[in-house]
Amino acid sequence: MDSVGGPVAIPKDSFSNALTKNIVAMLVWLALSIINSSMVHTFLRHSLFYENPRYIMFICMVINDALQLTLITALYVVSYIFRKIHTSVCCLLVTVLTTRSTPLILAGMAMERYISICFPLHYSQMCTVPRTLLLIGIILILTATPPISDLLITIVKEPPSFFRTTIFCDHSLLFRDRSIYYKNCVFDGTYLVFVALTLLYTYCKIMLTARAASTGLASVKRARNTVVLHGVQLLLCMLAFVVPSLQAALISLFPRLSLEIRYIFFLLVYIIPRFLSPVIYGFRDEQFRKYWTRYLSCRMKTSILSWG
Repeated sequence: MDSVGGPVAIPKDSFSNALTKNIVAMLVWLALSIINSSMVHTFLRHSLFYENPRYIMFICMVINDALQLTLITALYVVSYIFRKIHTSVCCLLVTVLTTRSTPLILAGMAMERYISICFPLHYSQMCTVPRTLLLIGIILILTATPPISDLLITIVKEPPSFFRTTIFCDHSLLFRDRSIYYKNCVFDGTYLVFVALTLLYTYCKIMLTARAASTGLASVKRARNTVVLHGVQLLLCMLAFVVPSLQAALISLFPRLSLEIRYIFFLLVYIIPRFLSPVIYGFRDEQFRKYWTRYLSCRMKTSILSWG
């Protein structure tokens, strides 16, 4: 990100580079959109999924990833076409665009695995659909609080003329007040530590259960590996909070490569982590994979017949 409040010099990319980057971004968005939509359709077609807390949290993360990826890709392409957009429109996009919900959903999914392995007899009482929906509602409130407070602080601190200008749509350029930066550092640090401790606790408990169990080791190992993959997802999510400082440092050192640096971090932070959700449940979960591949094969046959 560029320095807050300072002049921002945004270099222009060549037409061929801009075209290549946008085509790649759109192709990745299209591929992930097809995968995510097929997962949502599979989830909705079978009651055994939407009556299971684990799959409910999973599909919420898939939908969240799909919406965030669509907004991010649209914002990326728009930044190349229009360079600068109206500040009020940027406010709407940046306020809606948040990656904070994914780590909290990961914590909820890890706790569900922990309860299913360590308290199997109490699972049906502890993990119910109403409680899962309540947890998702709390997560939505928690993730909406920081961007809404950012917007309210900006409305109070900035003059009305600011919202009638055009800017390069970037969080640090839109929300320029330093109090917003410090507030978000405290919030993000607190809840990322909470999620990390939750994943570590559930992993250790599942490991202890795996050592003590004499039967059902396969399910325990799968749960342990799932929590490990959630940890990898969390590390990738944390890049979203580390990258702005690292990106600003690299851009200050290599200003001529600022567009390339932004593009690389765009792929690392917002694109690659979205591939993990299909891998963790779409390919690894035997039950979901069976119905998902069946749905994909039916769709492919239908498409072939329609083209024929």
